[in-house]
Amino acid sequence: MKANIGLIGLAVMGQNLVLNMNDHGFKVAVYNRTTRTVDEFLEGPAQGTQVIGTRSLEDLVDSLETPRIVMLMVKAGEVVDQYIEKLIPLLSPGDIIVDGGNSLFTDTDRRTRYLAEKGLNFIGTGVSGGEEGARNGPSIMPGGNQAAWPAVKPIFQAISAKVGDEPCCEWVGENGAGHYVKMVHNGIEYGDMQLICEAYQMLSEGLGLSADEMHQIFAEWNRGELSSYLIEITANILAYKDDDGQPLLDKILDTAGQKGTGKWTGINALDLGIPLTLIGESVFARCLSAQKDERVRAAKILPKQPGQFTGDKPAMIDAIRDALYAAKIISYAQGFRLMREASKEYKLSLNYGEIALMWRGGCIIRSQFLNDIKQAFDQNPELENLLLDDFFVAAMKKAEAGWRKAVILGIELGIPTPAFSSALAYFDGYRTERLPANLLQAQRDYFGAHTYERLDRPRGEFFHTDWTGQGGKVASTTYNA
Repeated sequence: MKANIGLIGLAVMGQNLVLNMNDHGFKVAVYNRTTRTVDEFLEGPAQGTQVIGTRSLEDLVDSLETPRIVMLMVKAGEVVDQYIEKLIPLLSPGDIIVDGGNSLFTDTDRRTRYLAEKGLNFIGTGVSGGEEGARNGPSIMPGGNQAAWPAVKPIFQAISAKVGDEPCCEWVGENGAGHYVKMVHNGIEYGDMQLICEAYQMLSEGLGLSADEMHQIFAEWNRGELSSYLIEITANILAYKDDDGQPLLDKILDTAGQKGTGKWTGINALDLGIPLTLIGESVFARCLSAQKDERVRAAKILPKQPGQFTGDKPAMIDAIRDALYAAKIISYAQGFRLMREASKEYKLSLNYGEIALMWRGGCIIRSQFLNDIKQAFDQNPELENLLLDDFFVAAMKKAEAGWRKAVILGIELGIPTPAFSSALAYFDGYRTERLPANLLQAQRDYFGAHTYERLDRPRGEFFHTDWTGQGGKVASTTYNA
């Protein structure tokens, strides 16, 4: 009997997906460039399963039923293209290549079109949940050539996480839609992690709380409206002790790594003109953390004034919780607003309620909070911004006072809160009827004749003023320099 699907790339994610598929009754053929890894997998984690080991791409393809499904779990970028080129001569029209890595959505657009010209179907699918999710049920976000979806749907929906009976996997859209949604997911993940880190620093440095005290706080928060995977693991991390009985967290170097998906999200937001301020600040916070040696020198030259909070600690803890919740709402509001613009710009036809459903289980940003997002888009699929939904309007009103207190505390004590404070600035800007951009437009017209619109004239009419009496009446839009 031939295998239902083939998988290339036996790093931890690949291995765990194979074992997950095997658990759900699917026969999987595997290949790895280093064949020793195949042997070790079959003799180790896959021992006793129906997994088939192969030693070449030809053997892998020959072991598959038709239409053949080959899933790549390899490093994003050139490696994906290299394997595609190697597979093309071995496959037949109607066969399917799946890219399960963190590929840039524009690469998936290109690959989908390229393979369609050769009669092959391509699916670029985001897979979220880390090693644990891959083994026990990830969130899966497939997009690409929809003709391939019926063949892979039974496998992907079987192995994905479930919320009730609903799989956290549904068709996202054509071309790069799946990887686009995964990119935004990762951007929101950057934001969530930075917000939690800022809350942690305010509790530890600002309020002087111990790791054990913070463990209790995060564990309590995880039982309420902040309930989520990242809050849960933060509580666990705070409780973890090193061999000497001291908190391991205190011994970890404060320089953060990144693989680029958060950066991609920020770049795309700039391309589309959508303010993604919180996620952008989260990316920059990681960049700043990486400048460890420079920060150490700066701390000596520019020392902070020592200070610690001396007021009502329980009340301030509640304020920090409110700040974390409100800023989290902003992060998702910005992320979904970006997807709305991308759906229009790239013709992706995204279903935002379904996306929220796919993120409710298995993925890194899974949380109770996503139920409220799904309900918001179920009630109004054309919702412009989550901040305009009744539930989130009430939530922001309730959290706003504490949010401001937390940001003020950070300012007073010199504790950086780039995500908390940029989210608050966005919130205030979003609900401000008249921003100072009128002055900005006047400045642009003054030095560059870029023109402006007037409040007392219809939108779309542009005007230029000769501010100095020497500039003339020609606007920059009327000539090419």
